Amino acid sequence: MPCGLDGPRSLQRSSGVSLPEGCSSFWRSTSSGSSPPLRPENMVHHTMNTNNTSAPSASSNNKVMGLFGRVSRSFVRVVASGVIVGSLVSCAVGPVQIPAPVTRPGPAVVTAPADAGALPPPIQRGKSRWTPVPWSELPGWGQDSLFEAWNAWVRGCERPAPGQAGPCAELRQLAIGTPAEQQAWVMRRFQPYRVSEPDGSLPDGLLTGYYEPIMAASRVPTATHRTPLYAPPAGLRSGQPWYSRQEIDTLPAAQAALQGRAVAWLADPIDALILQIQGSGRLNVVEADGRARQVRVAFAAHNGQPYQSVGRWLLDQGAIREASWASIKAWAVQNPQRVSEMLWSNPRTVFFREEALSEFDARFGPRGAQGVPLTPGRSIAVDPQSIPYGTPVWLASQGPTLNVQKLVMAQDTGGAIVGAVRADLFTGWGGWDDESYLTAAALKQPLQLWVLVPK
Repeated sequence: MPCGLDGPRSLQRSSGVSLPEGCSSFWRSTSSGSSPPLRPENMVHHTMNTNNTSAPSASSNNKVMGLFGRVSRSFVRVVASGVIVGSLVSCAVGPVQIPAPVTRPGPAVVTAPADAGALPPPIQRGKSRWTPVPWSELPGWGQDSLFEAWNAWVRGCERPAPGQAGPCAELRQLAIGTPAEQQAWVMRRFQPYRVSEPDGSLPDGLLTGYYEPIMAASRVPTATHRTPLYAPPAGLRSGQPWYSRQEIDTLPAAQAALQGRAVAWLADPIDALILQIQGSGRLNVVEADGRARQVRVAFAAHNGQPYQSVGRWLLDQGAIREASWASIKAWAVQNPQRVSEMLWSNPRTVFFREEALSEFDARFGPRGAQGVPLTPGRSIAVDPQSIPYGTPVWLASQGPTLNVQKLVMAQDTGGAIVGAVRADLFTGWGGWDDESYLTAAALKQPLQLWVLVPK
């Protein structure tokens, strides 16, 4: 879906202040010769934190926060201020619509008889090695509120991974089970494996975050809303280059091909670029008759042109000192006559399709690469050559943004999500000042992963 942005998320998604890389990475250096890959349909990723270098060490000054574990709100806001647009964004945004968590008793610690006896042999994957371990080696196991992950797991069972059909049938029956019953079932039915490099070495790993933006839009062009989001033109073929971004803006033939294809109109062309890099978002649309409603736009296709980072373009010219949306927007305000030139430095354009957003659908994120809706705080993007979609994963990460040890589901991917121990955490949806964005923008820290394999 989804980083990646260009594709689901064509594939550009994924999802700090340092320059991120990859499809989801808005700031990928053009000198590296890499660009966000095409991403499969329905893939959505964050664009800021995609740098694959080692993350900062853990901080002990963390506070408790909602869906994501322990997080310092003040730290997140300070760090995210360097990478978010903040007050420079001209469009209105809606509140995060994450359902309030249900209060339930914490799980009782269960001892697993499976910890006694011989362990199965390791499993070799394309980009990783899975080494079996006893449950006692999973940090924080027994302390997670598994029921919070159960919905994400049930949604993943709509398209179960190989070998998961049997457990999925039992899983649904345990949706109303007690925390102790759920934990005991997981330990009885699954074997944990530590994820490492193919040679068995343990990397530092990297955890970043991504989210679904909410932006204001108009169904028709107005004096303020003049930047279109297009549906794919007729005859567009996957993998074949179409008109570049500059040609779309200037050539009559390209404009004729897109006549009547505008899904909605935004007030800021940079916001349109951000939405294209994310690959999906929610629009608070004002219809032609004045009615207002919220819809979702999802990645449908792109123009087959290479992705280039406008942030990198500005840095190379010495126009800005840091690659952040705030810096780019400030530069655009000061240099309105060069905004088109900046945007044209990235020849790739993403096309969208509109999706109805029912009250039920609004409780979940966009569909990830697995084809199921993402769940805030419980869905991750992974490298499918390391961990297949639909796999339950125990995630442990400690750092300045989150201190978390919990069950998540591998349900998405992105161009920057590459390697054995690499994950992008879906944090939810909202505007520039909402926790979902602030957490995703700041998240970049070490990571450990364990996959749960049916016995």
